Amino acid sequence: MSSPIPSMAFIAGRVLLPFACGYFMSYLFRSVNAVIAPNLQRDLGIGAGDLGTLTAAYFIAFAAFQLPLGILLDRFGPRRVQAMLLLSAALGAVVFAIGSNLGHLITGRALIGLGVAGGLMSAMKAIALWLPKERWALANGVFMTAGGLGALAATLPVELALEHAHWTMLFWGLAGLTVLASLTIFFVVPERPRAASQMPGLGAQLRECGQFLTDRRFWRIAPVSMMGMASGMAIQGLWAGPYLRDVGGLDRTAAAQVLFLLAAALTAGFTLTGIAADRLQQRGIPLSRTMVWGVGSYACVLAVMASGWTPTNPLLWIAFGIISNTTVLAYPILSGQFALEQAGRVNTLLNGVVFGFTFFAQAGMGWLIDLWPRGAGGSYPPEAYQWTFGLALALLLLALGWYLRAPPPPATKA
Repeated sequence: MSSPIPSMAFIAGRVLLPFACGYFMSYLFRSVNAVIAPNLQRDLGIGAGDLGTLTAAYFIAFAAFQLPLGILLDRFGPRRVQAMLLLSAALGAVVFAIGSNLGHLITGRALIGLGVAGGLMSAMKAIALWLPKERWALANGVFMTAGGLGALAATLPVELALEHAHWTMLFWGLAGLTVLASLTIFFVVPERPRAASQMPGLGAQLRECGQFLTDRRFWRIAPVSMMGMASGMAIQGLWAGPYLRDVGGLDRTAAAQVLFLLAAALTAGFTLTGIAADRLQQRGIPLSRTMVWGVGSYACVLAVMASGWTPTNPLLWIAFGIISNTTVLAYPILSGQFALEQAGRVNTLLNGVVFGFTFFAQAGMGWLIDLWPRGAGGSYPPEAYQWTFGLALALLLLALGWYLRAPPPPATKA
């Protein structure tokens, strides 16, 4: 006898909400350095290059774990995998809090990146297990709102917390919240029964991963996803704060207010992207076309930022927040072209490529900015950001051109 189909209320409360707690922490950790950057530079005596490398350590550990993550998700399911990983993030937050030099903080940041590596992919695997395919884009978009809320919490709330406590105490608190998120997932999320015959052996899984990496369906969409998400995460997660202070001339409080607005727009953008993609699909417009429109719009916003024109204009940052993550649609587009039991691995491989490049994007932006001499108060000239963001724009346009010119894969389901 087949088990009854669970209600949407059950899925939302027992599946999506617990995983959303973990994704909230993932984005909070990802974004917090944009606000505490001056504190880190002051306490550690580092420049933009070291700051970028420190912050980007999150991404390299995150990316390196994506291949084993996909195998673990497909073999053991998202509940147990995500609950265990979050404990590594909690440990990383503790190391970051007690670290006394740059090396210690890089280690802590890398442990955090490892621990939150399954934040999105575990939820996408759960969504693929619990929901029909035509609901994936909407569910992904709504779920990712939790990430936006995490980014929101990393702005003004963090700035206010720093007025009363040292940033090390902040990370002790984040460690406790991460443990709580882990326990919530482990004890609240139910297991989804799966037929044993659906799961190939470990050797077969590894061989399939190698096949994914030589599949033209993967490499048609990977570059545009890499360039779009990497530049967006690098700027939102770190360089937006220094840009607002050095180019826009804002003080810390005013910069945090703009970052709060950016994070609010990011939160709305996740939901709006999912809703818009879902509605357009119902009208016969494929996800691939929606993604192209979004990437084109994001390129226009990035061009304005690179020009240095109206750097503190709220509309600019609202637009950046809403559309910078449009390439998240690459995940349901790609997973829709493969079998359900392969969804975890193919999406984590894409995620690994994206986040691996994000490490180089975030760290590389810092080293590029460091090519210009620092002025009074440790600020960098506007030209440093204009050239750096301009390079990001050029790479994005090249990747979009590749996606548009490459022949579409056969039997595309997205």
